[in-house]
Amino acid sequence: MSTHDLNHEALAAEALARIGAANNAEALHAAEREFLGKSGVVASLLAQIPSLPPADRGAAGKAANQIKGRLQAAIDERAAWLETQAIESDRQGLGFDPTLPPPRIDMGGLHPITQVTRELEDLFASMGYHILDGPEVERDYYNFEALNIPADHPARDSQDTFYCKGDHPLVLRTHTSPVQVRAMERLKPPFRAVAPGKVFRQESTDASHEHTFHQMEGLVVAKDVSVGHLIGAMKTLLAGIFGKQVEVRLRPGYFPFVEPGFELDARCPFCQTGCSVCKRSTWIELLPCGLVHPAVLRAGGIDPEEWSGFAFGLGLSRLVMLRYGIDDVRHLLSGDLRFLEQF
Repeated sequence: MSTHDLNHEALAAEALARIGAANNAEALHAAEREFLGKSGVVASLLAQIPSLPPADRGAAGKAANQIKGRLQAAIDERAAWLETQAIESDRQGLGFDPTLPPPRIDMGGLHPITQVTRELEDLFASMGYHILDGPEVERDYYNFEALNIPADHPARDSQDTFYCKGDHPLVLRTHTSPVQVRAMERLKPPFRAVAPGKVFRQESTDASHEHTFHQMEGLVVAKDVSVGHLIGAMKTLLAGIFGKQVEVRLRPGYFPFVEPGFELDARCPFCQTGCSVCKRSTWIELLPCGLVHPAVLRAGGIDPEEWSGFAFGLGLSRLVMLRYGIDDVRHLLSGDLRFLEQF
């Protein structure tokens, strides 16, 4: 063994001893800088190679790189050992018991509106309904005119509409009814469809009113559709939501896009003689509905002489409040975790 080799071995032994003696991360990093840093010992050995006789350069370079590899492996091993020791020390200080179960992971949950919406989508899908969607920023034509609500119609005043500035008349949809016309343009009768979604009204907020809320539009187009078909569908809907058959009644109601139009009330599922939910009447106002107006069928490209249908607008926000006993609609979109974590 040459004197040059002995020097390399001595250097490697010294370095390995320093690394093995490092009892914390700082000492290990100091040894790494001293031996493997840009100005370290190994770098100095490599820098000396060009000054050696050509016959010795290959062996010197190989020896220096071998030392570098041995030292790097020793540093990595020592770093892993120090990390393990630190973890064990922390565990002992905290009274760690590996037999105990891990902390419970907090899981997120679905918003109550999403829960009820998905239940209704499953229910209607099982009855052969399409699940549709429509734009929330809607053309004035679909939101009003195609639904038999012309520009001078007084029903526009009651909608409290958010209008969008621009060359083309756009609104934030005030109901999910525009999807009726879009469905008739897209689907070939006979068909059944529902369309859940957000709607917007420019009105003062209180416990029962919100500027943003949720509805579900329903539409059936077929031949010889009657009010009896409408009642049957609504009874199936309410039984699926409340888990039992619910008595319903129809009251006359005016809506430009249906003729005849009705207000459908459901017998209160929470009481027998009256409660705060039904305002002591035992009936709950639930949704407007009726047979589709011939003008709306024509706007959707369907011949009212051949086809008829019924439509309903279910208040999802109100249904969620009834389902869970929520007394203020503003809770639903508040984003308050104290409220949402209950579901």
